Formats: sequence, C-alpha cells, structure tokens
Amino acid sequence: MCSQSRTHVVMFPFMAQGHTLPLLDLAKAFSFKQIKVTIITTPSNATSISSNLDCSSNICLTELPFPSMDELPRGCENTSQLPSMQYFVPFLFATKKLQKPFEQALKRMLESDNPPICVISDFFLGWTLPICETLGVPRLVFHGMSVLSMAISKSSWMHKPHLKTTSVFDPIDLPNLKLPFTLTSKDLPAEILNAQNEDDPLSQYISEVGEADVNSWGVIVNSVEELENSYIPSFESFYARGKAWCLGPLFLYDKMKKVERSINQNHSSFITQWLDDQVSPDSVIYVSFGTQADVSDNQLDEVAFGLEQSGFGFVWVVRSRTWTLTTDVKENLRGRGLIIRDWVDQREILSHRATGGFLSHCGWNSVLESITAGVPILAWPMIAEQPLNARLIADGLGAGLSLNKFQNQGTETVVSRDAICEAVRELMGGEEGNKARERAQALGRVARRAVQIGGSSDSTLNKLVQ
Repeated sequence: MCSQSRTHVVMFPFMAQGHTLPLLDLAKAFSFKQIKVTIITTPSNATSISSNLDCSSNICLTELPFPSMDELPRGCENTSQLPSMQYFVPFLFATKKLQKPFEQALKRMLESDNPPICVISDFFLGWTLPICETLGVPRLVFHGMSVLSMAISKSSWMHKPHLKTTSVFDPIDLPNLKLPFTLTSKDLPAEILNAQNEDDPLSQYISEVGEADVNSWGVIVNSVEELENSYIPSFESFYARGKAWCLGPLFLYDKMKKVERSINQNHSSFITQWLDDQVSPDSVIYVSFGTQADVSDNQLDEVAFGLEQSGFGFVWVVRSRTWTLTTDVKENLRGRGLIIRDWVDQREILSHRATGGFLSHCGWNSVLESITAGVPILAWPMIAEQPLNARLIADGLGAGLSLNKFQNQGTETVVSRDAICEAVRELMGGEEGNKARERAQALGRVARRAVQIGGSSDSTLNKLVQ
C-alpha cells in the first residue's frame, strides 16, 4: 500500500537488471522527498524488485502479466533469464504486447484521488509515449547509458558515417561532437552498424523507440554533470523539447539508508570476511562480465590461467553454468581467490579497502560504481555500447586501462592468458595502473559530492521535482 502523497510519479523499468536497479534507486530518491512512486512491472520481476525495497509507504508496485510468445522460453520475464542473447529481439517485441495493459493501468491511476503527474519509462519501452500523450501525461525517458555513449550513438545513427569507411579501424568524425579519443566503427554498437539494413528486426525496433525517445518531455541520465558536461549540449540537441537531467550516481541516494536483505547476508559476509583477511590494500582484482554477455568456456579458461599467472588475489563472478575449473589450476589458485557463481553485492566488493582494480565488461552501472569507489577499471567491453564506455573510462577520463592495448589488434578471437596476465599486473601495480587509480579516486570524490546537499545531481533532482 502506498500513502496518498501529494505528488505521484509512475515508473516503468525495462526488464533487465542493469535497467531496473537504477530506476529503483531513483524511486527511493523520490520517496525520500515524500513523493509517491508506482512501479509498473511483471510478476516475476515484482518479486526481485520487492526484495530491493524497504518498507517505505511511498513506493508500491503494479503488476502486468508478461506476454507469452512462441519464440521465447516459458517463464522468461527478465533478460537475465534468457538462455542466450539470441532471444533478446523476441523479448523486446514481447514487451510491446504490454501496451494495452499499461494503458488500462495508467487510466485507472489517472481516475484515482492521486493521479500521476508524469511517467518515467525506459528507452526500450518507447511505445509508452503515444499512450501517455493520448492520456495527457508527460513521459520522461530513462537511459541506462552515459551521455557520451548516447550522443555518439544518436549521431552515428543519424549521419551513418561508418558507411563511408573501408575498414573498422578508419577514424569516424561526428558533427558538433568533440571526442577525447579517435572513434572507429569497431567502437559502435551492432544495432548502429546494421542501421542501413531495413530487414534487421533490432534496427527496426531501435528506430521506433528512438523516435519516441527524442519526442519525450525529458531524459533522465544516470551520470554526473562534472564527468560529462562537455557532451551534454550535443546530446540535448537531438531532442525536440527535452532536457537531459543528470542525476547520478543514482545508487548513492540510498547508500545511507540501505537495508541489507537477509537472503544475501551470509553470502555477502563470506566474501567480505575473505577480503578482510587480505593484508595489503588494493591487492585484489574484482572480475565480472555482467549478466548478459555470453563468454565461452575457452575464454574463461584463459581468464583463469591469466589470473593465476598474474599473482594477484581476485574475486571472480562467473555466470556460465557449463564451465569448470581444471584440477591443476584449481590447486594453484587455492587460497588466492574466490570464484562465485551466485549474486554478489558488487558495490560492497568495490568499496572494500582490499579491492584495487576491476576487470569489467564496462556496463555503465559497473563503470559508475567503480568510479564512485575510486577503483580503476581494466576495460574488456563485450556487447552494446560497452566499447564506448570503455573508451570513455580509459581514454577520456583516464580512470582505467584498455585490455586491447595488451593483445594483438584484430587477430585474437579469444583474449590470451598472457594478455590478461600482463594487463592485470599493469593495472594492479604498474605505473599506468597507479595513475588510473589516482584518477579514479579523484573522480570518486566528484561523484560522491554530486549527490550531497547542494551538489550538481542533488540540485538537478530538486529542479526536476519542482
């Protein structure tokens, strides 16, 4: 049950962990300001969302049944439940079947004693815009990407400069956008590279939601103005009437009021205890490739050998259900690290004094969490806009290193153990790694100040509320 607060906001997250969690953090930030928030989701996602909320009376859930499709396995209501990313496009199109239930739910709320003043929905749920417009409710779009990644993606989609290049390594120039690195086609998301293919279903979907995006009332960005200020004007220029509201890092709003969930306490304390036992600060590298990228067993073998050769301690989250550690490597790694196959509190690991680096896929949430903790990143992008995030963190902000620098360019389909070993050693104890750590720590101070009273994100949030 929600209290009848004066102001009521509706949020509709996309059914993926990296898209949902930041909106939950934003919901909590609104709740602290005594704003009622109704989160629209599906039954399976409602269970996980509820476990991330405390007993605040200002946040409640409205459930819509997830549509069934022959192309999707039964019971998949979140991208983390998909057997592989080949089901991602059918999953996107399944969400479009939520249009009528969403319209009915929004109508009921508008007819209540406490109607919502706006809807905040994910970029992938662009079909919410015409419904909101018909019912007279402003729609703000939420992006889980950085400002720079979005500016590059939108400019590349519109101008298609990659079509004029002969090699993926040829430089790309984008109008009215000054970049801190040389952009090439290999940095662009696959859906942009396929934009000229009218028969590509993903490109069709992105085109549809992209049009809804630029015609929305505003854009909420999980980023810090000081980190990306020079790219904001270019990004905002794509919007007919919108403004980019940089409110991040969103998870920091809830940091002081976080309630630990008992289901994770034992597991979390086990990792924390192991980290506590590490004598030297900044001596452990955290390794995680997110919840969506498919990493082959051969590649995971190379990661294991690379970590073994590096000599550094590690906490490694492995998503694969088929990969197993060889007996000899397991023996050599005994006591040197933890391999975890369950949920972990990534923020807790990154903020621990023993953690000195993050081998990351460079999802934007992970980048923000690492920067905020002052931990440098060894960038290993996998999918989507992650290569752009990797370029930003390594070449733009200087708070990380690129794994590409340590491998033979354009020749390896599997990153070798030697490249991984060399990169880990440089990040954790080399001159470049030390510089990246100092830079990450400085940016972390900037990010933490942004959400404090009077900080840039706190002030922007107050303006948005007003």
